[in-house]
Amino acid sequence: MQPPAALSRHREPLEAHLRSLLDTQQPPALRRMLRYHMGWEDAHGAPAVQTGKRLRPMLCLLSCEALGGDPQAAVPVAAALELVHNFSLVHDDVQDRDRVRHGRDTVWALWGDAQAINAGDALLALAHHSLAKSGLPAETVVQCAGLLAERTLEMVGGQVMDIEFESRTDVSEEEYLAMVSRKTGALFDASLVLGALAAGASLTAVDAFGRCGRSLGIAFQVRDDALGVWGEERRTGKASGADIRRRKKSLPAVYAFARADGGQGAQLARIYSQDDVSDADVEWVLGLMDALGAQAYCATVAGNQRDAALRELQSAGLTPEGARELRETADFLLSRDY
Repeated sequence: MQPPAALSRHREPLEAHLRSLLDTQQPPALRRMLRYHMGWEDAHGAPAVQTGKRLRPMLCLLSCEALGGDPQAAVPVAAALELVHNFSLVHDDVQDRDRVRHGRDTVWALWGDAQAINAGDALLALAHHSLAKSGLPAETVVQCAGLLAERTLEMVGGQVMDIEFESRTDVSEEEYLAMVSRKTGALFDASLVLGALAAGASLTAVDAFGRCGRSLGIAFQVRDDALGVWGEERRTGKASGADIRRRKKSLPAVYAFARADGGQGAQLARIYSQDDVSDADVEWVLGLMDALGAQAYCATVAGNQRDAALRELQSAGLTPEGARELRETADFLLSRDY
């Protein structure tokens, strides 16, 4: 399924604002890393085709527009979200030792851990700079900055849980959902809420958008988990079964551990306790997950979260066009193959 047209409508002003932030006076090495990670240049500084979805800032601008606000005024807020998200990606790649993201070498793989940490820190600082210089009323800026800081802390807490889970084989689905609600749901929550705040929406609408975003984030992550196991490398940029090799306690793994019988459970625990997971191990785990119906279960969980998200929008006072576009976006999150 192709992304809905609404997700690209405000792309040009967003990219222009992001470029203006990253083109400020910085050491050339830092500017090179940032422009590379954002997809604008290759490792040698030559122009590149940017492939990122920019999903979180687009949701922010759509939510602002759907509530009758001016999306152009919200661009600096949306840019702050994208920069926080990318700060987390740069650091996440270091933590997970991922050498490739979307078919390109990661920042740490090219420039080392220390410089990647510096690049991530710079992205986080630029996010706060974008908010501070947004031109929105001071009260709105304070609200947005406080909310974004809270959700960023939640996201980091979710990442801590995710890493902790890698050494366990007894992660429950309840624990998994709590983790992804923080790691992914927090910034989706922020995306819709910051757009609502920029539009000057009522407290009722802001709260509904927060709950909607949280559920959308969980749905997005569950779909991501499925793609991390069954996705096609040419679309995802990751090898099939990549999350199995990394021993991630994504939903397919949590589901399999909960339902594998004695012998299967012991074999699964053995594989997930190894430092190196072989091709044969990956194939065995894939076969078990398929036999247990893990992929269909992930689709059901994601669909339920999507439905919960859309129910929250019914009382938010959206424009009819805004409601339609947010529904289309929610559908895309569950059907995407990358």
